[in-house]
Amino acid sequence: MVAATKLQLPLSDVELAAINEHLSRLRPEQILAWAVVHLPNLYQTTAFGLTGLAATDMLSKFTNKMPPLIFLDTLYHFKETLKLKDRVAAKYGVELFVFKPAGVDTVGEFEERYGKRLWETNDVTYDYLVKVEPAQRAYRTLNVQAVITGRRASQGAARSTLQPLEVDSTGMLKLNPFFAWKFSSVKAYVDANNVPRNALLSQGFKSIGDWHSTAKSGEGDAGERAGRWKGKAKTECGLHKDYFKLKLQVQKKQREDALRAKDEARPVEPVIGQLSETRGVEGIEEDLRREIAVKA
Repeated sequence: MVAATKLQLPLSDVELAAINEHLSRLRPEQILAWAVVHLPNLYQTTAFGLTGLAATDMLSKFTNKMPPLIFLDTLYHFKETLKLKDRVAAKYGVELFVFKPAGVDTVGEFEERYGKRLWETNDVTYDYLVKVEPAQRAYRTLNVQAVITGRRASQGAARSTLQPLEVDSTGMLKLNPFFAWKFSSVKAYVDANNVPRNALLSQGFKSIGDWHSTAKSGEGDAGERAGRWKGKAKTECGLHKDYFKLKLQVQKKQREDALRAKDEARPVEPVIGQLSETRGVEGIEEDLRREIAVKA
């Protein structure tokens, strides 16, 4: 499927299926070249993993207007990741936007507001605060309509049925140019093209996220994401889950905490707007659509 202009949103199921049929036959660099021409307000979200780095390098080889990068600074990244962030921006001359949890700039401020070790006591709320809300804020602030991701089907779990192009629950287009590549192909490209990489990869780490939920991989650990959320069934940080369902889940937990705190006569820092007894996912969707319409 070839068009001369940017795609008009929203896409119908028929249009999306036709696009995926076309993209599924292309190599990653061809998918990226198609995206630069056809996807509106295109950005790349990245935590500077190898696949995302390969995408940035590929883009640099055929366009002078690279999609800007969006980096979500959770405040708990390894120092090696933060150094790599600056190195990549400098090497490729790409615009980089950094978004942190709302209203805080440091770990101290975050923990004073939400408590210590929130990733252990309430990992869903933690994911919402450090990844999901900052991502949605970035998309609204920058008017993002499409993002390039580094996800691949070979990473397994929820990613095993990945398509080249997806539409998430908010209407955002998510392009997965490496959907069909295995890790070995990504590594071969990174090695052959001298792409910058995280120094931790040479120290026994396979996949790198926050320092508190990333461990070195042992000899018996299977999968390229081994070491992430070790000992938990968790496989995603929330960024690629249904936004409305996750927000509803956080609001329900917030309401439970508020009721418990009321009984104990202690204050609770609000995470997001209060959820009434009668409002559910539909109400949250309506609020977001209204907010987007106002900003537009």
